[in-house]
Amino acid sequence: MNTTGKTSIKESKPKMTTATLMRWAGLSAMAAGLCFIVIGMFHPVNVLSSVTTANWVNVHIFATALGFFGLFGMAGLYVRQVEKSGWLGLAGFLLLSVWMTLVTGFSFVEAFILPRLATESPAFVTGLLGMFSSTPSPVDLGILPTLWNIQGPMYILGPLLFGIATFRAGVLPRWAGALLAFGAVLVPIGAVVPPELQPKIMIPVGLAMAWLGYALWSERRAPAAQPLADTVSPRLNPTAAE
Repeated sequence: MNTTGKTSIKESKPKMTTATLMRWAGLSAMAAGLCFIVIGMFHPVNVLSSVTTANWVNVHIFATALGFFGLFGMAGLYVRQVEKSGWLGLAGFLLLSVWMTLVTGFSFVEAFILPRLATESPAFVTGLLGMFSSTPSPVDLGILPTLWNIQGPMYILGPLLFGIATFRAGVLPRWAGALLAFGAVLVPIGAVVPPELQPKIMIPVGLAMAWLGYALWSERRAPAAQPLADTVSPRLNPTAAE
């Protein structure tokens, strides 16, 4: 059997390196940031008539994708600065990751289930939409209101803590971290602005995520050192010398 052929085949296979994973995580964070921006710009008002529109479905597909891209992107952003971000970075990472997980579940229901229920069970859909604006529901929604209520503080504290930790660590762009924290501070303003303007508050967080993701993706890392066997000159074969 030709062992040389086997060796060449093994060497030709691409290897997944830490740098490659970081670049993919950076791309995922950029995609998550884009999802934030799309949601902020195009999210319709939470009323029954919006649920059956194409805009509603498309926006919540982006919101569902936000969770998938955001979780991988956040992992890369955290790992990149884990040694310097401290407990603030860990707390922000965990809170924002749990928030993304919860939002993915809600957004999936909003994109693929609510449009079908809008005509069959409008009372349930109206009650669920009222949950987003703290309006009492005429139907029993079970644990859903509780989950929605706890995601609010997570969305404020997660970006705030992670943004501060990023600014202090100085590994990734400091002002991107500051923008992330600023976006979190804007969230309470959503309670006093008109409903059609409330989603716009998500745009600064999206810009910050895309900025951090681009920084992670475009970062240049030093190539790994060559194995010792490749750098040391071969010793003289005693048999050949004789």
